[in-house]
Amino acid sequence: MASIQLENVSVSFPVYSASTRSLKNRLIQSATGGQIRADTVSQRISVVQALQDINISLKSGDRLGLIGHNGAGKTTLLRVLGGIYEPNSGRVAVQGSTVPLFDIGLGMNQESTGYENIVLRGLFLGLTRQRIRSMMDEIAEFTELGDFLDLPIRTYSAGMQMRLAFAVSTSVVPDILLLDEGIGAGDAAFLNKARERLQHFTEQVSIIVLSSHSEELVRTMCSKALVMEHGQIVFAGPTDEALERYQAMRGW
Repeated sequence: MASIQLENVSVSFPVYSASTRSLKNRLIQSATGGQIRADTVSQRISVVQALQDINISLKSGDRLGLIGHNGAGKTTLLRVLGGIYEPNSGRVAVQGSTVPLFDIGLGMNQESTGYENIVLRGLFLGLTRQRIRSMMDEIAEFTELGDFLDLPIRTYSAGMQMRLAFAVSTSVVPDILLLDEGIGAGDAAFLNKARERLQHFTEQVSIIVLSSHSEELVRTMCSKALVMEHGQIVFAGPTDEALERYQAMRGW
């Protein structure tokens, strides 16, 4: 059974090139990001505290929305859940297969062909080579890229690369779906096709974690939500209450 457990998870990033003179004796709260502070050991670097003491418990059937301004920590949290970032402290326990539908180009090589990148992206998602080969024709057909699949993807437009990555990422339904509403898939006709596939995809997933600025999308997809600010959870509860809390914070 799918589950997610995060206990006191914190993530920070050192910024070696930043000037720290004004940071040595005070904490700066950024309006569009995590906390920025001087490192406690070496005063020569700055540290961005992207997540701080995050606690989450999810089980099968849960649909969780992440709400907050740009830089509040939503994407960092998705990357921790997807195994892309390792926390500096705390415990992460994820049970079940996971597909991240964000940073969708991860696991792709610009010098490799479309077909080769189907294999690379599939391996990145944890599929076996045998499973990828069995799905190759279906994935290739869905992309509508035709002979371009024999070319290096550096020759593709951004929309073509998105088609390829999207087709591979949605070829197998996972236990856990990590979704960013900012995902795109190219032109309008293909986008409609992608939405139909994504709707079918999400109906079968055990757990969904969605990062979104759209109140309508969060209300439609999520039964509960977190409000995040400066890398911290400031509210956790039913979706409607979370949205009301976020609106109050924004002064709406």
